[in-house]
Amino acid sequence: MSTHVSRREFLTATTIAAAAAGTAGLTGLAPGTAQAKQAEDVAIAFGLVTYMWGADWDLPTMLANCQKSNVLGVELRTTHAHKVEPTLNEAERAEVAKKFADAGVTCVGIGSDERFDNPDPAIVKKAIEKSKEFVRLSHDIGGSGVKVKPDRFWPNVPREKTIEQIGKALNELGEYAAGFGQQIRLEVHGQCAELPTIKAIMEIATDENVGICWNSNKQDLAGDGLAANFNLVRNRWGSTCHIHELESPDYPFQELFNLLVKTKWEGWLLMENASKPEDRVAAMAHERKLFDTMIAKAAAKN
Repeated sequence: MSTHVSRREFLTATTIAAAAAGTAGLTGLAPGTAQAKQAEDVAIAFGLVTYMWGADWDLPTMLANCQKSNVLGVELRTTHAHKVEPTLNEAERAEVAKKFADAGVTCVGIGSDERFDNPDPAIVKKAIEKSKEFVRLSHDIGGSGVKVKPDRFWPNVPREKTIEQIGKALNELGEYAAGFGQQIRLEVHGQCAELPTIKAIMEIATDENVGICWNSNKQDLAGDGLAANFNLVRNRWGSTCHIHELESPDYPFQELFNLLVKTKWEGWLLMENASKPEDRVAAMAHERKLFDTMIAKAAAKN
């Protein structure tokens, strides 16, 4: 039986990293101002998901670009050009960890593409075992967790059955990941992206080492709106949240930031941006400045 890592113990390392990599050296605020001081008390860090903007960068290029833009945390998406995969041997994993440490960039964890909705038990079992490989990889390279997906519903399969199946798979993974000091992060994704569905899954996935990865989807605004949907699952948030272009008119990111600061969430806001700027490094730096300003506004409000 694995020993569970308490949420407080787990977040200790994340909060330290956030203080060092997220709000230290706020690039969008004048040093020493009241805004900057308020923001420094917020343990929310800013990073990058390699999906989209970092997909074609090898590891040295990615780390250099993160340094240049002051984006000092990374969730490594599987299948991308950095080639950080479970096939790496022990020495190669140690080298990845060293490169992150030398660059002063935090490895936030692994973004897997594993999902647990398929009605074929053999396929689900394979996904669980693959996720365990990613757990071991994240541990070995200095990460703190693995992102997984619930995904979809199937014809002629009751939704309740799929929800239960996903929840049970997450419990198994949470128990396993605890033995490696890792968190399982369920991305709010696909046909399961409605927050009442995520809440139902998490009512089955009661393992304390399983948390949700908010994904800033349009479904967040459905029904009674962002605050209501946020509060529906806030007690099960993990340590990561995916965000998109912060100036987008399609999503109320300032409201999200306000809610996060008000509820004292601690973790990483990770860019998963789909636009195609000519200079991605400059675009990352711009997003970092927006983040600093928006966190400061949220801190002042709360």
